[in-house]
Amino acid sequence: MTNKEIAERKFRRASDDARTAKRSTSTPQTGSKSYKLAFQDADFLLREDLRPVRFQLELLKPELLLDEAGIESTFVFYGSARIPHPDQAQALIDAAQSDYDRKVAQRLAAKAKYYEEARKLARIASQFPMTDEGYRNFVVCSGGGPSIMEAANMGAHEVGAESIGLNIVLLHEQAPNPYVTPELSFQFHYFALRKMHFLLRARALAVFPGGFGTFDEFFETITLIQTGKMKPIPVLLFGQEFWNRVVDFDALAEEGTISPEDLNLFHFVETAEDAWEIVEAFYSDEGFP
Repeated sequence: MTNKEIAERKFRRASDDARTAKRSTSTPQTGSKSYKLAFQDADFLLREDLRPVRFQLELLKPELLLDEAGIESTFVFYGSARIPHPDQAQALIDAAQSDYDRKVAQRLAAKAKYYEEARKLARIASQFPMTDEGYRNFVVCSGGGPSIMEAANMGAHEVGAESIGLNIVLLHEQAPNPYVTPELSFQFHYFALRKMHFLLRARALAVFPGGFGTFDEFFETITLIQTGKMKPIPVLLFGQEFWNRVVDFDALAEEGTISPEDLNLFHFVETAEDAWEIVEAFYSDEGFP
């Protein structure tokens, strides 16, 4: 028996049988839904009973493709989808129809500086050297949408680096921003699986001003670290004025609902350089991710 015979595939591939099945003779039997191969039957895969299988598929597909792409770790960016590009900030204010809308527009326009900070931080992270084995670390990963997410993917794109976008199906029409690497652009049905993929490879987390989604993702991360379910990573909150206005972290400690030490789970920063300095200091103490 030769080595070739040992390694040779003995069974037909599923893809081969799938093509053969499509050429089946048309009869009442072959035309029935029951006759379809299970993995080609969309109606079957979308049954309520198949939810556990869909969970597994949504966990497995990005994991396999990211492994194949040689991505060892990521730098995750969270933040609002509403913060304007600096060039569009004044137009947002000019379009306001009421005093209230104008005040909101002015607040959003004031945060346009974080678009540039996200872009700069992504450029810095994306230039982290590849390992000798060809693996990449601190690969930029965003939600794949506009605003802060777009800025992150854009920063990576500008230095010729690949970046990840984890989109989710929403009721209103949306699409990945144009700077996400197409082969690393993923779409999710389940929020839970999307959030898991954000953190599976995360070795640093930048959180920019945002709304419910940003809060959800940020608080889930620090809860996982606080409870020991996840190893500590640098969690960087951009915009101390914003965060202290919308969340009274000190009051949580004073009320006894968190420990004073829990306030050390994250760092306030204002610039990309400050953020990267914290990441470097963390890993010089803790070892490479």
